[in-house]
Amino acid sequence: MPTLAVLLVLPGLPRRRAFARHAARAFLRTTGLKLEVRHLDRLPAGRCVLVSNHASYLDGLVYMAALPPRFGFVIKREMNGVPLAGLLLRRIGSEFVERFNRHKSGADARRLLRTAQNGNSLGFFPEGTFAPTPGVLKFHTGAFVIAARAGCTVVPAIIRGTRAAMPPGGIMLHPGRITIDVLEPLTVTHSTQEAASNELRERARAVILANLDEPDLTTA
Repeated sequence: MPTLAVLLVLPGLPRRRAFARHAARAFLRTTGLKLEVRHLDRLPAGRCVLVSNHASYLDGLVYMAALPPRFGFVIKREMNGVPLAGLLLRRIGSEFVERFNRHKSGADARRLLRTAQNGNSLGFFPEGTFAPTPGVLKFHTGAFVIAARAGCTVVPAIIRGTRAAMPPGGIMLHPGRITIDVLEPLTVTHSTQEAASNELRERARAVILANLDEPDLTTA
């Protein structure tokens, strides 16, 4: 509530995101969650699309604490209607996307493309949700289509520890260690946008699986 109160009156999106980053870090410290971010220097200086595995409702807050304020996060539209949380997310420039209505999801994709083309960096969880057990679900194409069309670098990343800190279905936080590993940015070899987006999706998922040491849930 104190964070939301400040965000409601603080002018300018960059200032609000910077404040939210400090607030997220303070929350992690006070709840006994120790965050380590590795290889943050791998993020390009310009715009990019960061994609990560998804394990817990904590993931977005942890990435808010870890990433520079220039990142906006892409979130399922249902969160926009959650009292207080939706307002907070809007104040830090989160991008809400429709998952079930094709017409609305197309409009959301065009809006995200404009956001990326205007020089903004975006953070995605391309699985769209997380499973009740450890592992990596299918990656949806949205993040990679945006990256290919906007000419953005895709940066895979891995988050660990949030599932133990707040297991699926749980409401209690458990103190522990959370790590984020930023992996090497991906370059595109295909010339067409469709082939490039498919390549980026396959390579990002493969490198996350190779480094995460969790099962591929699409083959289970």
